[in-house]
Amino acid sequence: MTGTLSISTDARGVATLRLDRADKHNAMNAQMIADLHDAAQALGADDSVRVVVLAAAGKTFCAGGDLGWMRDHMQSDADTRAREAGKLAHMLHALNTMPKPLIGAVHGNAFGGGVGMASVCDVAIGADHIRMGLTETRLGIIPATIGPYVVARMGEGRARRVFMSSRLFDAAEAVDLGLLTRIVPVDDLAQAIEAEVAPYLNCAPGAVAAAKALARSFGPRIDEATIASSVAALKSRWESAEAAEGIDAFFAKRKAAWMPD
Repeated sequence: MTGTLSISTDARGVATLRLDRADKHNAMNAQMIADLHDAAQALGADDSVRVVVLAAAGKTFCAGGDLGWMRDHMQSDADTRAREAGKLAHMLHALNTMPKPLIGAVHGNAFGGGVGMASVCDVAIGADHIRMGLTETRLGIIPATIGPYVVARMGEGRARRVFMSSRLFDAAEAVDLGLLTRIVPVDDLAQAIEAEVAPYLNCAPGAVAAAKALARSFGPRIDEATIASSVAALKSRWESAEAAEGIDAFFAKRKAAWMPD
């Protein structure tokens, strides 16, 4: 158990990594980002862990970045903004490169960074009632640090359908986009996750880790240069007048200046 997560491992070595800020719709703040990075490293290094299931408490899988956290860092100095953006980017990288199968159980809505979290899973199964969306541009910001993983998951062409518009999409479209592997009624989600987990228990753990690394090496390269580019893009948008207006409008419960009357 951490401040923002709960972690449990069963006798088979199946670990459940659960986002546990249900009162905040599992929005990611500085503490959750640090906890997720540490958890990814610890679970990846634990020889007793065979598979990791990424899940969440409450009604929402993940609402994205905590807007209070973002507003605080928009008002901080440039070095702090870059450092915080870097922590978010490296947390996603740690999950993406964890040498264990990562199975996402997306039981509720996922927006912004929540879509990024689904994108770093090897398999993500969703409940059929959920909605998802890359909602950053409504706030004057961009899906920067999650972008490499979203585009790697969907492919550029499909990603461009939803990457810039902040349009929400349903679970069936998430499957068509390649974001979710399949969808099931929420009451069947646990059984569907178990069906994904079980085959790995018959596989050599080292071979699974090597095969995952090989598959990643054949896909789009997400290296330190890519991460640095995404961090710079996010930092730049945090410093923009549009981001200040979008975040202020959200907290004031009013329309941003670019929205129609």
